[in-house]
Amino acid sequence: MFSSHFGEIVALATAFCWTISAGAFEAAGKRVGSLSVNLLRLLLAFLFISVFNLFTRGMILPFDATNSTWLWLTFSGFVGFVMGDLFLFQAYVEVGSRVSMLIMSTVPPLTAITGFLLMGERITWVDFIGMLITLGGIALVILTKGSDHQKVKFSHPVKGLTFAFLGACGQAFGLVLSKFGMGVYDPFAATQIRIIAGIVGFSIVLTGLKSWGKFFSAFKNRQALKFITIGSLFGPFIGVSLSLLAVQHAPTGVVSTITSLTPVLIIPVSVYMFKEKVLPREIVGAVISLIGVSLLFL
Repeated sequence: MFSSHFGEIVALATAFCWTISAGAFEAAGKRVGSLSVNLLRLLLAFLFISVFNLFTRGMILPFDATNSTWLWLTFSGFVGFVMGDLFLFQAYVEVGSRVSMLIMSTVPPLTAITGFLLMGERITWVDFIGMLITLGGIALVILTKGSDHQKVKFSHPVKGLTFAFLGACGQAFGLVLSKFGMGVYDPFAATQIRIIAGIVGFSIVLTGLKSWGKFFSAFKNRQALKFITIGSLFGPFIGVSLSLLAVQHAPTGVVSTITSLTPVLIIPVSVYMFKEKVLPREIVGAVISLIGVSLLFL
């Protein structure tokens, strides 16, 4: 049974890793800022994965990757790690990891739409219904009853919700590019290429925004460094590598569905770590979104 469902099991492990990393990065971002967290976690992840590849593959860098693999995975790293996570990590600060991860459940529908527009993949009525259910679950969480002259209003800052959605777009496009560029190449080496691209990308961003001072001052916050280390271990190192391993052994849609458990899994983390008050409708909304995502890949 393990061998026949290896990809699905790895995808479930990925969901748990992303739950841990999301909570850790939210805690760190609120202490030292999202930009510093982004570059620091990629540097740590690069260290982790380089040592891992040295012992498992006999090479500290992916010297055996083809030019095509480097090109597509580098592009994927810029789109997923830099563009996607730049917005996602700021969303952690603005609206928290729980709501951000719920918005991230739009990644599978966005992936399906991207496949339809770019590759002519078919979207069935069931897919369309699944997308509507997913959006309905999200709406249940982010919308609330307004005043007399305003029937509906957002229950969270619009800027944070927008950042989370842009992060989801980056993740969706990055996943498509990763699978295309990786092929049968080693997923941990592929992740290392994406991390290198992310480090270069965020270095350019920090230089453009003249934020290197804030980056170096983050080293003085030991609590933030602890959370960044935990998040880096379970996020861009183990989590992302497991996600690439999962898509090699199971359909991308199935993997996306299973990893979409994160918005549900993160609820206890938000209650315990950040003392958030989670409303019943928010729990229901997360479950509804998961149901909608599942319908996309029946």
